[in-house]
Amino acid sequence: MRTPAVMTLGMVLTPCGLLLNLVSTLAPGWRLAKGFLDKPVDAVLYQGLWDMCLEQSSRERQCGQQDVWGYFESQPVLVARGLMVTSLATTGLGLLLATLGVRCWRDEPHFALAGLSGVALFVAGLFSLIPVSWYNRFLGDREVLPGPASPVTMQVSYSLVLGYLGSCLLLLGGFSLALSFAPWCEERCHRCRKAPPAGPRRSSISTVYVDWPEPALTPAIKYYSEGQHRPPAAERGAAAKPRVGFPMPRPPPRAYTNPVDVLDGEQNVAASQSASSRSTRPCHSSLPCDSDL
Repeated sequence: MRTPAVMTLGMVLTPCGLLLNLVSTLAPGWRLAKGFLDKPVDAVLYQGLWDMCLEQSSRERQCGQQDVWGYFESQPVLVARGLMVTSLATTGLGLLLATLGVRCWRDEPHFALAGLSGVALFVAGLFSLIPVSWYNRFLGDREVLPGPASPVTMQVSYSLVLGYLGSCLLLLGGFSLALSFAPWCEERCHRCRKAPPAGPRRSSISTVYVDWPEPALTPAIKYYSEGQHRPPAAERGAAAKPRVGFPMPRPPPRAYTNPVDVLDGEQNVAASQSASSRSTRPCHSSLPCDSDL
């Protein structure tokens, strides 16, 4: 897998921003003062966060100048010291996370870790942008930032410009790396959609259960389904109930006997009809005779 472009852009911009902020923090060039009456015309005083240097065109730079105006005790300088150091430390942490997140020795990058590094670098850019902007806001105000009195003029020096550039590069690099959260969020959403539900689904408030009556069916459909005869529900319920007690004795089955003798009439007239033909003699029996048939 190729390294995403947002990660590559973030890894290029972030070290550049770190280098510029480091130079801006250490170099004594946040403010430039020139036009001294008691010094040569070409004398220039550079004021930074930690030191002040006097430079002339014909001589070398002389650092370690005494702060006779109380410049280093002013609030913008003290706040800038703390925030710039914090920005450098946060940038280092963000670069460490970005190195672990962006693919270097792995087949695929760690998107979540790369996105977290982008957030840290973006915050580092804000930490450096705040003191630079505040210092620039009160650059010429001698009450907030003490300095030589008029006619000495105050101008922006190179360290302040480098601080602006470094902050902007950190913001862009952090934002670029923070975009790595997009593939990570997309992958997690895809997994959540495919994952089975952990428990039974809860019914929503708008769900309404309606107890519909059972439709009346004909006996042939109601009690005969799937090729088998099924008794009615009442019989199934009765059959399912356990029987209690003991079985009652049943009488043995008896044969049916007719109290009327059906051969009585034929036996009485058997002797009188023996001499004559059955077809010519009248039949006195109550039962039908052969001649009647």
